[in-house]
Amino acid sequence: MIRVTVWNEYWHEKSEEKIAKVYPKGIHGAIADFLGKNEDITVRTATLDDENCGITDELLENTDVMIWWGHLKHGDVPDEIAIKVKEAVLRGMGIIFLHSAHHSKPFKLLMGTTCNLGWRESDDKERLWILDHNHPIMKGIEGRYFELEAEETYTEPFGIPDPDKLLLIGWYNGGEVFRSGCCYHRENGKIFYFQPGHESYPTFYNENVQKIITNAVRWACPDYRIDKLECPWVARIEEK
Repeated sequence: MIRVTVWNEYWHEKSEEKIAKVYPKGIHGAIADFLGKNEDITVRTATLDDENCGITDELLENTDVMIWWGHLKHGDVPDEIAIKVKEAVLRGMGIIFLHSAHHSKPFKLLMGTTCNLGWRESDDKERLWILDHNHPIMKGIEGRYFELEAEETYTEPFGIPDPDKLLLIGWYNGGEVFRSGCCYHRENGKIFYFQPGHESYPTFYNENVQKIITNAVRWACPDYRIDKLECPWVARIEEK
Protein backbone atom coordinates (compact mmCIF):
# COMPACT_ATOMS: atom_id res chain seq x y z
CA MET A 1 0.00 0.00 0.00
CA ILE A 2 1.35 3.43 -0.99
CA ARG A 3 0.87 5.99 1.79
CA VAL A 4 0.24 9.46 0.34
CA THR A 5 -0.01 12.80 2.12
CA VAL A 6 -1.55 15.66 0.14
CA TRP A 7 -0.40 19.03 1.50
CA ASN A 8 -2.21 22.23 0.53
CA GLU A 9 -1.88 25.75 1.87
CA TYR A 10 -5.72 25.89 1.66
CA TRP A 11 -6.03 29.66 1.56
CA HIS A 12 -7.75 30.52 -1.72
CA GLU A 13 -10.59 28.05 -1.17
CA LYS A 14 -11.39 29.57 2.24
CA SER A 15 -10.97 33.23 1.31
CA GLU A 16 -12.39 33.42 -2.23
CA GLU A 17 -15.93 32.28 -2.95
CA LYS A 18 -15.29 31.65 -6.65
CA ILE A 19 -12.41 29.30 -5.79
CA ALA A 20 -14.49 27.50 -3.18
CA LYS A 21 -17.07 26.77 -5.88
CA VAL A 22 -14.41 25.09 -8.00
CA TYR A 23 -12.90 23.13 -5.09
CA PRO A 24 -15.49 22.94 -2.29
CA LYS A 25 -13.37 20.35 -0.42
CA GLY A 26 -10.17 22.26 -1.13
CA ILE A 27 -7.60 21.29 -3.72
CA HIS A 28 -6.26 18.72 -1.27
CA GLY A 29 -9.72 17.21 -0.96
CA ALA A 30 -10.17 16.98 -4.73
CA ILE A 31 -6.82 15.21 -5.12
CA ALA A 32 -7.45 12.92 -2.16
CA ASP A 33 -10.83 11.94 -3.65
CA PHE A 34 -9.47 10.57 -6.91
CA LEU A 35 -6.35 9.03 -5.40
CA GLY A 36 -8.43 7.30 -2.76
CA LYS A 37 -10.29 5.33 -5.44
CA ASN A 38 -7.14 3.27 -6.06
CA GLU A 39 -6.86 0.06 -4.06
CA ASP A 40 -3.07 0.39 -3.72
CA ILE A 41 -3.13 3.96 -2.33
CA THR A 42 -4.14 5.36 1.06
CA VAL A 43 -4.42 9.13 1.46
CA ARG A 44 -4.30 11.66 4.25
CA THR A 45 -4.24 15.43 3.98
CA ALA A 46 -2.52 18.31 5.77
CA THR A 47 -2.83 22.07 5.46
CA LEU A 48 -0.99 25.22 6.43
CA ASP A 49 -3.42 25.98 9.27
CA ASP A 50 -2.84 22.64 10.96
CA GLU A 51 -0.47 22.54 13.93
CA ASN A 52 3.11 22.54 12.59
CA CYS A 53 1.54 22.91 9.12
CA GLY A 54 0.34 19.35 9.63
CA ILE A 55 3.89 18.07 9.11
CA THR A 56 5.51 16.08 11.89
CA ASP A 57 8.35 13.57 12.04
CA GLU A 58 5.75 10.83 12.52
CA LEU A 59 3.83 11.91 9.42
CA LEU A 60 6.96 12.04 7.26
CA GLU A 61 8.11 8.62 8.46
CA ASN A 62 4.72 7.21 7.49
CA THR A 63 4.44 8.94 4.11
CA ASP A 64 5.73 7.22 1.00
CA VAL A 65 4.82 10.08 -1.33
CA MET A 66 3.91 13.68 -0.52
CA ILE A 67 1.99 15.95 -2.90
CA TRP A 68 2.52 19.69 -2.38
CA TRP A 69 0.33 22.57 -3.58
CA GLY A 70 1.03 26.15 -2.49
CA HIS A 71 0.75 29.63 -3.95
CA LEU A 72 0.56 32.84 -1.95
CA LYS A 73 1.62 31.49 1.45
CA HIS A 74 5.00 29.94 0.71
CA GLY A 75 6.62 32.30 3.21
CA ASP A 76 4.30 31.14 5.99
CA VAL A 77 5.83 27.67 5.98
CA PRO A 78 8.56 27.74 8.65
CA ASP A 79 12.07 27.06 7.43
CA GLU A 80 12.44 24.14 9.82
CA ILE A 81 9.37 22.44 8.31
CA ALA A 82 10.72 22.92 4.79
CA ILE A 83 14.05 21.42 5.85
CA LYS A 84 12.26 18.41 7.39
CA VAL A 85 10.50 17.79 4.07
CA LYS A 86 13.72 18.17 2.07
CA GLU A 87 15.57 15.75 4.35
CA ALA A 88 12.71 13.24 4.16
CA VAL A 89 13.07 13.30 0.37
CA LEU A 90 16.84 12.82 0.59
CA ARG A 91 16.20 9.79 2.81
CA GLY A 92 13.81 8.32 0.25
CA MET A 93 10.31 9.83 0.45
CA GLY A 94 8.88 10.67 -2.98
CA ILE A 95 7.36 14.09 -3.62
CA ILE A 96 5.19 15.69 -6.31
CA PHE A 97 5.12 19.47 -6.63
CA LEU A 98 2.09 20.90 -8.39
CA HIS A 99 1.78 24.17 -10.30
CA SER A 100 2.83 27.17 -8.17
CA ALA A 101 4.64 24.89 -5.73
CA HIS A 102 7.64 25.73 -7.94
CA HIS A 103 8.24 28.56 -5.47
CA SER A 104 7.62 26.52 -2.34
CA LYS A 105 10.45 26.32 0.15
CA PRO A 106 10.93 22.54 -0.12
CA PHE A 107 11.11 22.64 -3.94
CA LYS A 108 13.63 25.48 -3.95
CA LEU A 109 15.74 23.70 -1.34
CA LEU A 110 15.76 20.53 -3.43
CA MET A 111 16.49 22.33 -6.69
CA GLY A 112 19.08 24.78 -5.30
CA THR A 113 17.97 27.48 -7.77
CA THR A 114 15.52 30.41 -7.92
CA CYS A 115 12.81 28.35 -9.67
CA ASN A 116 11.58 31.64 -11.21
CA LEU A 117 9.40 31.72 -14.32
CA GLY A 118 7.16 34.03 -16.32
CA TRP A 119 3.40 33.91 -15.86
CA ARG A 120 0.10 35.37 -17.03
CA GLU A 121 -3.54 34.78 -16.05
CA SER A 122 -5.44 35.17 -19.32
CA ASP A 123 -7.49 31.96 -19.66
CA ASP A 124 -5.16 30.62 -22.33
CA LYS A 125 -5.71 27.12 -23.66
CA GLU A 126 -2.84 24.78 -22.86
CA ARG A 127 -1.75 21.89 -25.05
CA LEU A 128 0.46 19.42 -23.20
CA TRP A 129 2.77 17.50 -25.54
CA ILE A 130 3.86 14.04 -24.39
CA LEU A 131 7.55 13.39 -24.96
CA ASP A 132 7.84 9.77 -23.79
CA HIS A 133 4.83 7.45 -23.74
CA ASN A 134 7.05 4.66 -22.37
CA HIS A 135 7.64 6.40 -19.06
CA PRO A 136 5.47 5.01 -16.22
CA ILE A 137 4.11 8.48 -15.40
CA MET A 138 2.61 8.64 -18.90
CA LYS A 139 0.87 5.26 -18.67
CA GLY A 140 -2.65 5.40 -20.11
CA ILE A 141 -2.28 8.86 -21.68
CA GLU A 142 -3.42 8.48 -25.30
CA GLY A 143 -2.40 10.55 -28.30
CA ARG A 144 0.45 12.96 -28.93
CA TYR A 145 -0.98 15.59 -26.57
CA PHE A 146 -3.97 16.53 -24.45
CA GLU A 147 -5.51 19.96 -23.88
CA LEU A 148 -6.79 22.02 -20.98
CA GLU A 149 -9.42 24.52 -22.00
CA ALA A 150 -7.96 27.18 -19.70
CA GLU A 151 -4.89 27.37 -17.48
CA GLU A 152 -2.57 29.97 -16.04
CA THR A 153 0.23 30.56 -18.51
CA TYR A 154 3.74 29.70 -17.33
CA THR A 155 6.67 30.69 -19.51
CA GLU A 156 10.35 29.95 -19.99
CA PRO A 157 12.97 30.60 -18.88
CA PHE A 158 12.22 28.40 -15.86
CA GLY A 159 15.02 28.65 -13.31
CA ILE A 160 15.43 24.97 -12.50
CA PRO A 161 18.26 22.48 -13.03
CA ASP A 162 17.98 20.40 -16.19
CA PRO A 163 15.53 17.58 -15.37
CA ASP A 164 16.73 13.99 -15.26
CA LYS A 165 13.79 13.33 -17.56
CA LEU A 166 11.44 15.80 -19.27
CA LEU A 167 8.04 14.23 -19.91
CA LEU A 168 5.79 17.10 -20.97
CA ILE A 169 6.06 20.41 -22.77
CA GLY A 170 3.15 22.80 -22.40
CA TRP A 171 2.19 25.13 -25.26
CA TYR A 172 -0.26 27.99 -24.77
CA ASN A 173 -2.28 29.72 -27.45
CA GLY A 174 -0.67 32.97 -26.37
CA GLY A 175 2.52 31.59 -27.95
CA GLU A 176 4.58 30.47 -24.94
CA VAL A 177 6.04 27.05 -24.12
CA PHE A 178 7.01 25.58 -20.75
CA ARG A 179 8.66 22.48 -19.29
CA SER A 180 5.52 21.07 -17.69
CA GLY A 181 6.55 17.63 -16.42
CA CYS A 182 10.01 17.25 -14.88
CA CYS A 183 11.52 14.23 -13.09
CA TYR A 184 14.42 14.41 -10.66
CA HIS A 185 16.30 12.19 -8.25
CA ARG A 186 17.79 13.69 -5.11
CA GLU A 187 19.87 11.11 -3.24
CA ASN A 188 17.31 8.41 -2.32
CA GLY A 189 14.16 10.35 -3.25
CA LYS A 190 12.24 10.88 -6.48
CA ILE A 191 10.69 14.24 -7.42
CA PHE A 192 8.10 15.10 -10.05
CA TYR A 193 7.17 18.68 -10.89
CA PHE A 194 3.84 18.95 -12.75
CA GLN A 195 2.81 22.40 -13.96
CA PRO A 196 -1.02 22.33 -14.41
CA GLY A 197 -3.24 23.22 -11.47
CA HIS A 198 -4.09 26.91 -10.99
CA GLU A 199 -6.73 27.28 -8.30
CA SER A 200 -9.22 29.11 -10.55
CA TYR A 201 -9.61 26.25 -13.01
CA PRO A 202 -11.08 22.73 -12.60
CA THR A 203 -7.79 21.18 -13.70
CA PHE A 204 -7.70 18.52 -10.99
CA TYR A 205 -10.96 17.04 -12.29
CA ASN A 206 -9.39 16.41 -15.71
CA GLU A 207 -9.01 12.69 -16.44
CA ASN A 208 -5.51 12.96 -17.89
CA VAL A 209 -4.28 15.17 -15.04
CA GLN A 210 -5.63 12.64 -12.54
CA LYS A 211 -3.94 9.76 -14.38
CA ILE A 212 -0.60 11.55 -14.44
CA ILE A 213 -0.70 12.40 -10.73
CA THR A 214 -1.74 8.83 -9.87
CA ASN A 215 1.02 7.39 -12.05
CA ALA A 216 3.51 9.81 -10.51
CA VAL A 217 2.58 8.59 -7.03
CA ARG A 218 3.43 5.03 -8.06
CA TRP A 219 6.65 6.13 -9.77
CA ALA A 220 7.81 8.23 -6.81
CA CYS A 221 7.08 5.55 -4.20
CA PRO A 222 10.40 4.72 -2.54
CA ASP A 223 12.49 1.78 -3.69
CA TYR A 224 14.83 2.35 -0.75
CA ARG A 225 14.82 4.53 2.37
CA ILE A 226 17.40 5.27 5.02
CA ASP A 227 16.74 6.20 8.63
CA LYS A 228 19.01 9.23 8.80
CA LEU A 229 21.39 11.36 6.81
CA GLU A 230 24.95 10.90 7.96
CA CYS A 231 28.57 10.89 6.87
CA PRO A 232 29.91 7.95 8.92
CA TRP A 233 33.41 6.69 9.60
CA VAL A 234 33.71 3.13 8.31
CA ALA A 235 36.12 0.35 9.21
CA ARG A 236 38.22 -1.54 6.70
CA ILE A 237 36.53 -4.56 5.12
CA GLU A 238 39.75 -6.54 4.90
CA GLU A 239 42.77 -6.52 7.15
CA LYS A 240 46.12 -5.44 5.73
